[in-house]
Amino acid sequence: MKYLKLNINTILIFAFIFFFLEGNSQQLETYLDEALFSNPEIQKFELQYKIASEKVNEVNNIPNTELGVGYFVSEPETRTGAQRFKVSAKQMLPWFGNITARENYVSSLADSKYEDIVIAKRKLIASVSQSYYNLYGNKAKQAILKDNIKLLKTYETLALTSVEVGKASAVDVLRLQMRQNEMEQLLKVLQQQFLSEQTNFNKLLNREKSNKIKVIDTLFLPNEAIELNEDRLEFHPELLKFDKLYASVEQSELLNQKESSPMIGFGLDYINVNKRPNMDFSDNGKDIIMPMVSVSIPIFNKKYKSQTKQNALQQQEISVQKQARLNSLQILLDKAVNDRNSARISYETQTKNLKQAKDAESILIKSYETGTIDFNDVLDIQELQLKFQMNQIEAIQSYYLQTTIINYLTAY
Repeated sequence: MKYLKLNINTILIFAFIFFFLEGNSQQLETYLDEALFSNPEIQKFELQYKIASEKVNEVNNIPNTELGVGYFVSEPETRTGAQRFKVSAKQMLPWFGNITARENYVSSLADSKYEDIVIAKRKLIASVSQSYYNLYGNKAKQAILKDNIKLLKTYETLALTSVEVGKASAVDVLRLQMRQNEMEQLLKVLQQQFLSEQTNFNKLLNREKSNKIKVIDTLFLPNEAIELNEDRLEFHPELLKFDKLYASVEQSELLNQKESSPMIGFGLDYINVNKRPNMDFSDNGKDIIMPMVSVSIPIFNKKYKSQTKQNALQQQEISVQKQARLNSLQILLDKAVNDRNSARISYETQTKNLKQAKDAESILIKSYETGTIDFNDVLDIQELQLKFQMNQIEAIQSYYLQTTIINYLTAY
């Protein structure tokens, strides 16, 4: 049932993330599935959980049976004959409910380990998604640079024509060429950064670093803001783990109380007796069988009293740690929400600026038809247009990166 619950949680997280990707979500979903299956960090936590669960069988036991054999070197004489050797067996048993208390305690520790799997999977989904959006941003910027380089080449052709008819100078052509060089340099830097992020992405999926990544070409912001339920933060697995740790301390105290109870033991002694020679009477050479019952009482039990105090203090510590983590998660969520809102504002502003820059570009092109083009203005407008386009991509990228953080914190 726990693994079924984990799968449902994962599906809901996927659905929340993919809401923004509309029909192009399939590729990221495939990558996330592969990461959850192949990532060694996830496998590590799953193995730790299996080990913790297996410990239930380890504690489901009773103390070893004690067996003893003794031989009388000097055989003591009794009325019925000489004693030759002695065989004894003894079994101590814990008090009623002790084994169950142990099983419950170990199970509660395994439950807290299970939350590590949930947390690790959430973090992996967030890391893969963020890396994917970084790749998208890099690829989109490269496409913008390539378009702008082509545009500058067109302007360069116009400038060369203007030089031939005496309407522009060679300096204008050189300026356009230098601007192209700067863009080509930036394009090469982005290509190197893409390779670095590609390595990071592939290693999250536990693949070869050179594997090609298919990235969506275009991302758009949703028209309406997504409704956010901040109350879900209280059910975050990082906080649920504290609850389970608290419960494990409760089970530890119940076990401590059981272990402070007596232990009862049952045993049997068998003594072999030789017959007395030249005598005939009842019970001559009769062996001795002696059942025994013993009790182990922890009279000096300061250990258990100290453990009780330690458990109480540990519960207080867990409560304080949970509140501290809740505060930090609330801060993180609030920052992500505000940054996402800022990204939307930035995107809308850059969209307006970009439209105006394109309008200015159209005016310049028309000016060329009348022979009054100023290539300094061309470079200024082109630089502004590139800036707005880059800012627009960064705003989209930031929006989805912050959404990934919000999903990590609030998705069920």
